[in-house]
Amino acid sequence: MQKQTIFQIDKPGVSTTFQDLGRPGFQQYGVPVSGAMDRYAMQIANILVGNPRDTVCLEVTLIGPDLKATSPEPVTVAITGAALEPKLNGSPAPMWKSFEMRQGDRLTFGNHQQGVRAYIAAAGGFDAPVFFQSRATDVKSGFGSPLKKGQSIEGFPVRTTYGIGLSQAEVPVYQSNIDVSIVEGPHTAVFTKWELDRFYKMPHIVGANSNRMGYRLQSMPISLENTADIWSEATPFGAIQITGNGQPIILMADRQTTGGYPRIGTVITDDLPRLAQLVPKGKVRFHPISVEAAQERVTQMEAFLSNLETFTKGLLLKPE
Repeated sequence: MQKQTIFQIDKPGVSTTFQDLGRPGFQQYGVPVSGAMDRYAMQIANILVGNPRDTVCLEVTLIGPDLKATSPEPVTVAITGAALEPKLNGSPAPMWKSFEMRQGDRLTFGNHQQGVRAYIAAAGGFDAPVFFQSRATDVKSGFGSPLKKGQSIEGFPVRTTYGIGLSQAEVPVYQSNIDVSIVEGPHTAVFTKWELDRFYKMPHIVGANSNRMGYRLQSMPISLENTADIWSEATPFGAIQITGNGQPIILMADRQTTGGYPRIGTVITDDLPRLAQLVPKGKVRFHPISVEAAQERVTQMEAFLSNLETFTKGLLLKPE
């Protein structure tokens, strides 16, 4: 496929970056995983336009960009994730359903409705710099930067079937007050039973200073027992650390590679998308779940994505 300029950025939005599924396998060298915050929505966007699931997309945060289509060839596009009122040439653009953009078309975004991060996929994929086998932007690590006004976005546009999407019942609803499951440990021994019970019973508010590295939660401090025996260890996506002041932090996509704060639990993979879409000042409550139950839920998520991918491939025309 020949590389072409797909979009010109007339307005960049608050933070629009290239994201894929990140760079796993390099944490041992001090390289963060990064990648999409809502991996579920990103994968569906790619599936709907016929891309491999790990193809790089645009991740849009809260206020979307204004994009002008510049490719001479029509491009199939899909938008998933947060509802940020996308418009194609001033008229409502579909979400969770692929559509076609032609040269000169403009994709804009309006008011925030629900969620935090939207994903834009284009058939054939975008071209972005590769760092450690990934095109994901990680500003703090120096891997790329947010897109800027006047910048051109290049890619490998292909023309394929459009109009493929999820049913309304399959579209996620992003709420500002959520309940998520966690697998406890590995440091529950440093918390008393009373403190653990209180952690689960009370709501935690997402602080305004939360970002792609971590969500700082505001709640009644959680008291710690002896933490002298805790060593720094690898940090998974969704790890809930309790800092020295007793406030929880949920480690997110751009988290550091290791951490030494006690970990009370880890948000299960199936609930990470809803957490990634939780707005600032949103509320979250936690409840424990077994490893077996967590595995069953992520298996169901993967089965849905796999079945959608198979179904979509049967509808797609071969790229020209």
